[in-house]
Amino acid sequence: MVDVVALGELLIDFTCQSTDGEGYPTLTAHPGGAPANFLATLAKLGASTALLGKVGGDPFGALLLSTLERAGIGTEGMVVDDSVFTTLAFVTLDEAGDRTFSFARKPGADTRLRFEELELSLIDRCRVFHFGSLSLTHEPARSATRRAVEYARTQGRLISYDPNLRRPLWDDPAEARAQILWGLGQAHVAKLSDDEVDFLFGLEPREGARHILSHHGPELVFVTCGAAGCWYQTARAEGFVPALPGLAVADTTGAGDIFGGSALWKLLQTGKEIAALNDAQLTDIVTFANTAAGLSVTQPGGIPAIPTLHQITAHLPTGTEHGSAGRRM
Repeated sequence: MVDVVALGELLIDFTCQSTDGEGYPTLTAHPGGAPANFLATLAKLGASTALLGKVGGDPFGALLLSTLERAGIGTEGMVVDDSVFTTLAFVTLDEAGDRTFSFARKPGADTRLRFEELELSLIDRCRVFHFGSLSLTHEPARSATRRAVEYARTQGRLISYDPNLRRPLWDDPAEARAQILWGLGQAHVAKLSDDEVDFLFGLEPREGARHILSHHGPELVFVTCGAAGCWYQTARAEGFVPALPGLAVADTTGAGDIFGGSALWKLLQTGKEIAALNDAQLTDIVTFANTAAGLSVTQPGGIPAIPTLHQITAHLPTGTEHGSAGRRM
């Protein structure tokens, strides 16, 4: 049994850490890709995980596979393709640590994944199947993703989804919206940012969470709002949990993925169906995930910045088992 299997991109994030005398950046390479960050968080918390994806037959691809192994993520579903390069992302940070992305992906290895290359036995053996929208930007990865999601649903797996919108990777905003909404309609658990809610629906986070639950299929919706916190929504409960305060932000790369992985881990730890979760349990889940994501932004990179369970629990608010009480709306 594998707790969580994800499908999607595995890439190198080059982050600008400083500039030389003429303004050219000094770049530091970090392992990246939202599904990999998500799984690495779960693995660090003790879950068993595996990734379905493709890297190039190049030094970066080899480094990334080694990173997965060190992070405790199963690599039996990874494909190495000598005909394409591993995808690269260049991340520029502003003074607040927020990011701007540029991509070398024309095509990148992650977009060339075919359904016939997928190790479906991993989906047969998992509890949760997770995916995002970057594997929906181009064929053949789009068809591979759609068919894999369909397969996971027919196998009765819990479907987790994070759009992880990267606008430069889409040729047409209307196509991006259509594909992201398709993904949303397949999910039981969905995590979006406030920017993604605005892009899709032109709504504020609270109204967006309600709209998604009512019109698009997920049973549990998280809408993260950066340094403010996160809204949660189910048919039974809704609320807002503030973010971890007093952070010295270094790099927000991967924070949303770390939130998502932490939230899913806490959800699995409850052993409950989504419909059975009450306000207190959902608040605990979001408080835990907010804390994990908050601690991560104090360190550079995605996977290297994931905190340990001990670090997370040491920073949880006191007063309840897993966090302060949220408010019911």
